Amino acid sequence: MFLLQVLIVLLLIVASVTALLLQSRSDRFQGARDRSVAAAEAFAHSPGLVPALRSPDPSAVLQPLTEAARKRAGVDFIVVMNRAGIRYTHPKPQEIGKHFIGTIGPSLAGHVTVESVVGPLGHEVQAVVPVTDARGRVVGLVSAGMRVSRVSSAVDRQLPVVLGAGAAALALTTAGTALVTRRLRRQTHGLGPVEMTRMYEHHDAVLHAVREGVLILDGNGRVLLANDEARRLLDMPPEAEGQRVSGLGLAPRAAELLASGTAVTDEVLEVRDRLLAVNIRLTDPRGGPAGTVATLRDSTELLALAGKAEAAQSRLRLLYEATVAIGTTLDVQQTAEELTQVAVDWFADYATVDLAEPVLAGEEPPAGAYSEAPELRRVALAGLPRDHPLHVVGELHRYAVPNPMATGFVTGRSVLVPDLREAKEWRAQEPERFELALDHGVRSLLTVPLRARGVLMGVANFWRSSDSAPFEEGDLTLADEMAARAAVSIDNARRFTREHAMAVTLQQSLLPRGLPEQDALDLAHRYLPAQTGVGGDWFDVIPLPGARVALVVGDVVGHGLHAAATMGRLRTAVQNFSSLDLPPDELLSYLDELVHRIDHEALAAEDEAMVAGATCLYAIYDPASGRCTMARAGHLPPALVHPDGSVEFPDLPAGPPLGVGSLPFEALDLYLPEGSSLVLYTDGLVEGRNHDIDTGMQNLAATLARPGRSPDEICETVLSGLPPARQRDDIALLAARTHLMDPDRIAEWEVPSDPAAVAEARTNITDQLARWDLEEMAFATELVLSELITNAIVYATGPIRVRLIRDRTLICEVSDTSSTSPHLRYAAEEDEGGRGLFLVAQLTQRWGTRYTPEGKIIWAEQALHELA
Repeated sequence: MFLLQVLIVLLLIVASVTALLLQSRSDRFQGARDRSVAAAEAFAHSPGLVPALRSPDPSAVLQPLTEAARKRAGVDFIVVMNRAGIRYTHPKPQEIGKHFIGTIGPSLAGHVTVESVVGPLGHEVQAVVPVTDARGRVVGLVSAGMRVSRVSSAVDRQLPVVLGAGAAALALTTAGTALVTRRLRRQTHGLGPVEMTRMYEHHDAVLHAVREGVLILDGNGRVLLANDEARRLLDMPPEAEGQRVSGLGLAPRAAELLASGTAVTDEVLEVRDRLLAVNIRLTDPRGGPAGTVATLRDSTELLALAGKAEAAQSRLRLLYEATVAIGTTLDVQQTAEELTQVAVDWFADYATVDLAEPVLAGEEPPAGAYSEAPELRRVALAGLPRDHPLHVVGELHRYAVPNPMATGFVTGRSVLVPDLREAKEWRAQEPERFELALDHGVRSLLTVPLRARGVLMGVANFWRSSDSAPFEEGDLTLADEMAARAAVSIDNARRFTREHAMAVTLQQSLLPRGLPEQDALDLAHRYLPAQTGVGGDWFDVIPLPGARVALVVGDVVGHGLHAAATMGRLRTAVQNFSSLDLPPDELLSYLDELVHRIDHEALAAEDEAMVAGATCLYAIYDPASGRCTMARAGHLPPALVHPDGSVEFPDLPAGPPLGVGSLPFEALDLYLPEGSSLVLYTDGLVEGRNHDIDTGMQNLAATLARPGRSPDEICETVLSGLPPARQRDDIALLAARTHLMDPDRIAEWEVPSDPAAVAEARTNITDQLARWDLEEMAFATELVLSELITNAIVYATGPIRVRLIRDRTLICEVSDTSSTSPHLRYAAEEDEGGRGLFLVAQLTQRWGTRYTPEGKIIWAEQALHELA
């Protein structure tokens, strides 16, 4: 429509302009003709023209005259010519003397000729007029003309007006059509004619095909539209449309409700043998005409299905609650308690769970068929009062075969007892307990075996009292599904219990069984495995030569058997490296290389779970000097409790975790006054879900800040206050209180590097042993030290020092500046040397070498009790 109107306006504008242009052309030609004829007539009858034509030089006389006349007449040319058509005058002088372009024949006969030609000046309209003498003879011709384009017309003034009016008409037409189109699209919601047609077709198809009655009434209660379903449900006559609803013969309540003109939601209306759900909505709240739209739905069958749907929904809700609430932890007893609680909340009045003894220990019950129920332990009970007659939680009992619970366990199938009063066999077996159960209101029982992966683990019993509906056959499927979900969770918890127990057993077998005897430190330790799985935390106390003691604490990344096994490997490696008497930083370097090799082997086997990664803290305490040398590999720093109770964490360089490789470790030397306590721990003690490690270390410092406590008291205080309620990681704790060795138990001399000095050294040794009441050890000690001193004089340079320490053993030390360590070997018959170290090994309990920054120390220990 829009394009059609625009096209009509454009055609009218084009027609008007064309008519004006044609009229303009006609007016121009007529104006040019009239002016040309007038100019030619006027000049042809001017006095003196005939004599001028007969003069010897007509051009000289007439050319100025014609040019003056042409300008006054406003034409383009006035040409005077003879009878032969030869020009005497022309606006262009070069055209004089040439033949006139045009028709002159009629003019020679005395007529005026007007024609349109293309002459020297262009497209022109010219008139030719004869010039006559007194006798009436034609003696010459005069022609005047002008170009058509020079003639103005009224159309030149009218055309802009016509074009402007056409443009305005086009704009008004376009704007009006756009407004009309916009209003139509708004009223049709943007649908075109095709869409509107399709919509009405669909509307008509849907309206009469739906299983819901639709009735549209106007404000006066007349029926405007009724679909087929509405006519069927209300039994309306065929000519119902256009009539008032009150006159259609409907039931009084139905007619009153439909004609009320008020909104109604799900009003149930009884029409003959049907129950109709009626909804009425007003049409005028959204600006529509006054009236109502009523929908009618036959709910007779829906009401019959409502009860079944509600029951099915309740069952689904119960299964959903069972899925969410059962099996939240890997604890057998808690999973059983969750089953009974869900059952009491949704399914039964009382619920109990009985499990076989092996299940509680994490073991698997014997497979195969049962002729009788084994001993079961009640692990969960819910819903019953305290004075109930059933077995209590923790009680071990055995069901006899006539009992429904025993029957369910032996057969592996659920047993339904709708009315317990009819269970005569059970009544005969346990009459007292049976009567007590009936007296407490128990009336109905469902027994479901708990089976997972083909293994019977126990039974779940669901009870209902006389106040509730008894169990039915339909409840068996629901109880079986709920019990099956619980059985899988219980079996998972059982398996976890077994694996956790195995891992804990393995880990505890790899930890120290006891602490070695030594006098340098008072020691106490604690180890707490994680509740959800063992980890790789460990500690160790290793006696070292010279009455020194090494303290170790470490943590392997991860949990489970792999972490425990890796911990055992690392602990063994630390003990082996300690036998070399290495400094802490050097020992950690060797341990780091070992962990790196373990990780490399795991990666080569494409087993990412086997990658180790660990942290470790290694400290050596010397009671003779009170010096403690320590280094750590990514582990938390130890807590140092001073004798006055103040606590600090030494500024010990952290070092990278073990397994990073190629990075050095730094050691720190501290002097520990006697009575100081050194507390070593793993991150499980200070790290929690609700706080970070820094906060945990601050809490640890506050707990330790008290003087005079023994290591045992420190461990008890720390573990009673710091670990979280639900421990997620292992905790290893080692507390050590320092002692300084009595100076009277240490003797030290410097021996010159001269063989003659050996005799004096032996005398000094004998005197010192006499002061210690160890004269019986003098002979062996002199031989040992003589060999060690002689070896140092022969193979080393610089000062030689001898130190005797009386501890649990008699320790002999000889230090020199050489870094070459002697080795024990068998001497040949011709060898002069090689027998000294063999003699030392025979006379002492053990001997060895340790290196110092200045050289080395060769030491030997003799047991005091063996020679006393």
